[in-house]
Amino acid sequence: MRVGFVGVGRIGAAHAQVVRDHPAVTSVRVADADSARARKVADELGVEAAAGADEAFRDVDAVVIAAATAAHAELMIAAARAGLPVFCEKPVAADIAGTLEVLAAVESAGVPNQIGFQRRFDAGYVAARQAVQDKTIGELRRVHLITADAEPPHPSYVPTSGGIFRDCHIHDFDILRWVTGREVVSVYAVGANRGAEVFATSGDVDESAAVLTLDDGTLATLQGSRYNGGGYDVRMEVAGTSATHAVGLDDHAALVSAEPGVTFPAGDPFREFWSRFRPAYEAEISAFVDVARGERESPCTVADALESFYVAEAATLSRNEGRVVRLTEVKV
Repeated sequence: MRVGFVGVGRIGAAHAQVVRDHPAVTSVRVADADSARARKVADELGVEAAAGADEAFRDVDAVVIAAATAAHAELMIAAARAGLPVFCEKPVAADIAGTLEVLAAVESAGVPNQIGFQRRFDAGYVAARQAVQDKTIGELRRVHLITADAEPPHPSYVPTSGGIFRDCHIHDFDILRWVTGREVVSVYAVGANRGAEVFATSGDVDESAAVLTLDDGTLATLQGSRYNGGGYDVRMEVAGTSATHAVGLDDHAALVSAEPGVTFPAGDPFREFWSRFRPAYEAEISAFVDVARGERESPCTVADALESFYVAEAATLSRNEGRVVRLTEVKV
């Protein structure tokens, strides 16, 4: 399979290597808004460099998009019009209107599409979902989610990120829906500015929290940070009437026990997302190859991503207005 690839920044370059190494992929052609970076990554990976997206899309069987968020919608629509199966990193677009435009384009063209919510492929989240489905934990009553970065993103990224709920916690919103099988009906979100001034001047926060109510009455709580000095901390707890299962609670957890004599966790905490989720990233690309070849249904479509984006919009509105926001207020 021949793959066109657009966007080879930090996560894009890592994705490109995974794509190149897939046994079903025969060639990869990479492009980037920075043509020099595209040539550099192409040389490092031993693949072809393209002058731009149009060239990357030419004579290929599928497309992977890992460009800046602002370019996602345009590139996905171009792939749909070219009749190419497309994988795109989250989010689909910077806003609901753009996401709906992409959804209409891929559905009209009938092209397979997959969005990069890699937590759906992480072994811990898969096990938690199964525990909810088969009621190993009993009846689900509570969920807790944490996404905390060890270091903040580069200051230049913050003004265009869309804010912590759209950029970061959208992963939590997607995995909450996927693990529980329920929909969010309301959100109350808060945030604080404790770090660099760029967050406040960009209308964003660097510390976050939220309470989400699901359609069956289950309560979910969320915490996040751009300054988690203990390490990259991504966890989820699903608590039921019989048991509580925790995702991410292993020897790499970014925790220190305050209990005397307790040495767990014994390992070094992760510092960034690729180390924490590399097997999941590899599995999602493998899934997309199967999707592009018509061997399986997409595990995470644009329509799925839209539902999580609605939650992110509701959380952002809630923080801005200091009130509970129902999802019906933001859904189109």
